[in-house]
Amino acid sequence: MSVKYETRGGVAILTLHNPPVNGLGLATRRGLSESLAQALDDASVKAIVVAGNTRAFSGGADISEFNTPQAGMEPTLPTVIAAFERSAKPVVAAIEGLALGGGLELALGMHHRVADKRAQIGLPEVKLGLLPGAGGTQRFPRAVGLEAAVNMIVSGTPVPAGKLAATRLFDRVVESDVLQAAIDVANEAAGSGALPKVRDWKIEHPDVEGFLGSSRAAVAAASAHYPAPLKCLDAIEAAVKQPFDKGIEVEREAFAALIRTTESKALRHGFFGERAAGKIADIGPEVALREVKQVGVIGAGTMGGGITMNFLNAGIPVTLLETRQDALDRGLATIRKNYENSAKKGKLTAEQVEQRMGLITPTLDYAGLKQADLIVEAVFEEYGVKQSVFTHLDAVAKPGAILASNTSTLDVDRIAAFTGRPQDVLGMHFFSPANVMKLLEVVRGKATAKDVLATVMALARKIGKTAVVSGVCDGFIGNRMIEQYSRQAGFLLDEGALPQQVDKAMEKFGFAMGPFRMGDLAGNDIGWAIRKRRYVEKPHMTYSKTADLVCELGRYGQKTGAGWYDYKPGDRTAYPSQVVDELIEKHSKDLGIVRRAISDEEIVERLVYALVNEGAYLLEEGIAAKASDIDIVYLAGYGFPIWRGGPMFYADTVGLGNVLAAMRRYAKGHEGAAWEPAPLLVRLAETGQSFNP
Repeated sequence: MSVKYETRGGVAILTLHNPPVNGLGLATRRGLSESLAQALDDASVKAIVVAGNTRAFSGGADISEFNTPQAGMEPTLPTVIAAFERSAKPVVAAIEGLALGGGLELALGMHHRVADKRAQIGLPEVKLGLLPGAGGTQRFPRAVGLEAAVNMIVSGTPVPAGKLAATRLFDRVVESDVLQAAIDVANEAAGSGALPKVRDWKIEHPDVEGFLGSSRAAVAAASAHYPAPLKCLDAIEAAVKQPFDKGIEVEREAFAALIRTTESKALRHGFFGERAAGKIADIGPEVALREVKQVGVIGAGTMGGGITMNFLNAGIPVTLLETRQDALDRGLATIRKNYENSAKKGKLTAEQVEQRMGLITPTLDYAGLKQADLIVEAVFEEYGVKQSVFTHLDAVAKPGAILASNTSTLDVDRIAAFTGRPQDVLGMHFFSPANVMKLLEVVRGKATAKDVLATVMALARKIGKTAVVSGVCDGFIGNRMIEQYSRQAGFLLDEGALPQQVDKAMEKFGFAMGPFRMGDLAGNDIGWAIRKRRYVEKPHMTYSKTADLVCELGRYGQKTGAGWYDYKPGDRTAYPSQVVDELIEKHSKDLGIVRRAISDEEIVERLVYALVNEGAYLLEEGIAAKASDIDIVYLAGYGFPIWRGGPMFYADTVGLGNVLAAMRRYAKGHEGAAWEPAPLLVRLAETGQSFNP
């Protein structure tokens, strides 16, 4: 039963019951309509209260119905809202937890609203490239005022109900017993005979034109790649200047236009893809999770310290192991400094800083890890070092402890074989800085137990990470693909481009940083070390030697003050380097290549399609379970533009036939062997299919 019906005295109480957040799916909408009709037909009922639970009044549309026929079946949400609005008996919304999107729009259609002061109130549709489509742009400005409505609708950011207590949105904002307060309001309303409707309220503002004009200019500057924020403003302007019914028409037309845009489709793809990433085909709810109350982290350097902070932030105690006291002291000092910087910005209190630091137990002895339920190593990326660590862990870790490697490229199965318990081993590849970056690649070894994988995926959510499962291969999903991206960037230098042109083209496409600026930030010596290993392990794989030549000059990037670009002390600005430009041009001459003009379009196609092709190989090999997993890796961890939906989704929008045709053109050029198309890509392109059906 999606809506529970009961009466208390002369008040009918309609309680939404659609876990987890009372989504307004078809069954719930029907339940609301039927329960409302029942209350209206009962002569003993004088007023009606609609409630949810402490977690949510309603989180809005039921996401499981997106892109299904049920989403548009009657009664639609506007139909339900209209029915409550025209009720002959007063209706009161009792709001706790979440009232977001359609949930808030439903409450706005009722005559009165009572809220817990901590309830989260918002219209987040813009984050999916949409606008509120059930009257939100029309009723919300009438309830909270023009400026608050613009700020909240355009940003999509929710606020506590207490911050809106002074507006007309709520009749009462309370600290406890919301339901009883709503019943009290219902009884009072039943005696008054008044049925106030938000749609009838006027929007007052001293300078409508000036405020909307400045808002439009600010939104246009901040949302160049997103059409939804300006459409939100159009609909809100209609709420101010036009009759309610006309404003509703403007809103619905804008919603219909936005839902067809590539940007909205990309944002929705990312939204659903992130949720789908947590669903693993062969692991269901019957798999019991292991308990993780205590974590061990090996290595107090930049990565180990960042990993430690993730668990401290979630209130999980960490034993931090280092081999030398000075290294341990530095690591603890860095963690404290990070927290104190957050406190200076008002993000933490001094008490919270001490609470989190108090959860760390420092140690120089592996024996200190014997009670840990999960141990994550963050040591040097070399098999000999990993073997030493896992041999020690095998000896001291308690039975059932999960042993995780933070390796970014190494074979997790080989690492697991260093222990007598490979079923307890997996990869947890954090991205730097580990306390900031959302992505976590969870690497499933051939022997990794189901409950180990399920436990780590659940733990990832607890520590605020977006987790994606990868199979075992060199580089897993993200780094294996980025290698092909980087190879193409190098070949472009050989053929005629310079670093600044490549970077600008990719940044214009939407990447946070181009490949050469990113290399300078991460450290060019890291890629150099990987290539040296590749030259031995994969002698058939060709690379431009330009990056090696840059490293041979000691130009490792920002940390050395010079890389692909020049840097000035205390200045992270990347200045084009004459030394590097001359080196690149000389190298082309040494190769016998006549440099040519290269378009930005070619740069983008070659780098992005290199990602796409390698992604197709990963899908074919089963390293990635689904195309959306690859997209989430790139959206959450590699700066791929969110409005383009990730590399695989972007390829779908271009058309896989067009992608394949471009690849075959590039295969005729310099180092064309790098363009061997993945069989999956060929099959899908030739049959008119896509990666994301």
